[in-house]
Amino acid sequence: MMRKTSLVLLSVAAGAAATLFLTQPRAALVGSTARAASSDTYRQLNLFGDVFERVRSDYVEKPDDSKLVETAISGMLTGLDPHSSYMDAKSFRDMQVQTRGEFGGLGIEVTMEDGLIKVVSPIDETPASKAGIMANDIISNLDDEPVQGLTLNQAVEKMRGPVNTKIKLKIIRKGQDKPLEVTLTRDNIRVRSVRARVESDDIAYIRITTFNEQTTEGLKREMTNLTTQIGPDKIKGYIIDLRNNPGGLLEEAVSVSDAFLDRGEIVSTRGRNAEETQRRTAKAGDLAKGKPVIVLINGGSASASEIVAGALQDHKRATLLGTRSFGKGSVQTIIPLGSGNGALRLTTARYFTPSGKSIQAKGIIPDIEVQQDVPDDLKSKTDTKGEASLRGHLKAEGQEETGSQSYVPPDAKDDKALKMAADLLHGIKQTTSAPAPTDKASNKAAN
Repeated sequence: MMRKTSLVLLSVAAGAAATLFLTQPRAALVGSTARAASSDTYRQLNLFGDVFERVRSDYVEKPDDSKLVETAISGMLTGLDPHSSYMDAKSFRDMQVQTRGEFGGLGIEVTMEDGLIKVVSPIDETPASKAGIMANDIISNLDDEPVQGLTLNQAVEKMRGPVNTKIKLKIIRKGQDKPLEVTLTRDNIRVRSVRARVESDDIAYIRITTFNEQTTEGLKREMTNLTTQIGPDKIKGYIIDLRNNPGGLLEEAVSVSDAFLDRGEIVSTRGRNAEETQRRTAKAGDLAKGKPVIVLINGGSASASEIVAGALQDHKRATLLGTRSFGKGSVQTIIPLGSGNGALRLTTARYFTPSGKSIQAKGIIPDIEVQQDVPDDLKSKTDTKGEASLRGHLKAEGQEETGSQSYVPPDAKDDKALKMAADLLHGIKQTTSAPAPTDKASNKAAN
C-alpha cells in the first residue's frame, strides 16, 4: 500500500513541476470539486445512518443489527458486478479450505439423495478408503445424529474437522441386513484437482477440475507418472481437459501455463490505475518436452481455465478444441476484514491474454469447434449462458457473446471432442474448424 501511495504522490509532484503555470488554477478547481464530492458522500452516509436507525426502531420485529449491516454491505458489493461480494466469517473459512485444497476430514466424495448422504467414491489412501467405505453407501447418521433434514453442506461440515479427531458413521449398504457402524479418525485430506490416465495406449490425458494450491503439484506428479507408464519416446502428446473447470487461483493458472511454455508472457492484469498493471511471464523449461498439446474447453471453462487456454493458444503451444469458453475476464482480490469479520471479494482488475485480448463477456473461441451429441432429455440443460448473461457484468470491448455448449458425455466412448483430440495426436487429419476471431477492438488493448 505504501508503494502505491508513493507512486501517486510522485506523479502528481512531477506533473505540477512540469506545467506549473497551467496547473495552478486547475488545482484550485480540482480541490473544490473534491470537497464537493466528499460532502455529497457524507450526506449519503448520513442518509444510510438515518435509514438504519429508522429500521432499528420501527420495524415490525426487532432486527439483528449485525445482520442489517452485513446485508447492507452485501448489497453494496453485489451492486458492483456479479463477482464482488461480502463473505461472512464462515464463508471466508470455507473459501480458504476450497483454495488450499486440503482440510481435516474423512476422504469421501458425497452427494445428497432422498435426504440422505450418498457416497460417490472414497479417495484413495484416506480414512474412508482404509475403513472399507464404498461407492453407493448411504450415510444415515453422523455421531448418532440423523442426517435427514441437514443440507449437503451442513453434513459435509460435520464430517470435516481437526485432524486426529473421531467421528462415528452409520452406513446403509445394499445387500447388508443391518446398518454398519464405523468410527473414523479424521486425517489431512488433499482435494484431487488433477486426474490422469493413459488414452489410446500412447496419449497422456490430464483433467484439471479446479485451480487450487495443489493443482500445479498435481499436474507435475501426473505428467511424471504418465511418462513412466507410456515411455518418454512413445508419448504422442498431451490432452489437457479444462471443460467445466470454473477457475480458481490466478497464480496456479500462471504456473500451469508455465509448465508448457519456455518463454513469453502468460497473462497481464490491469487495474484502474496504470501503475497497477502486472505481467506474468514464463520461465524456461517445458515439462511436455515440446510434445503436441491439445486443450479441451467448453461453455463451463471459466476464469483461470481461460487464462491457461488463452496463453497456450496465443503462443501456438496448444490446439484448442471444443466450444467457446465462459468469458470471465476479471480478477478478484480477497481482502480480509480482521478477526471474525469475514472478507471482501472485490473485482480489482481485468486480465488480458499474451496478444493483448480481453475475453471478458466474449470467451475464447477454440481452434476446432466440436459439438457433442446431447441426449434429448438433457438438451435444455447443456448450455451455459456465459458471463455476458450475468446481470451487472463488466462490459466487453466490442461485441459480446452468450451461450455455449457445456455437456460432457459421461462415457468416454461417446465423447466426440476427446476422440477428435486423440485422432489429431495420431496424425489423423481433421477438417472441421471454428472461424478465427476477427474483433479488432480486442486487439487494440495490446497497443
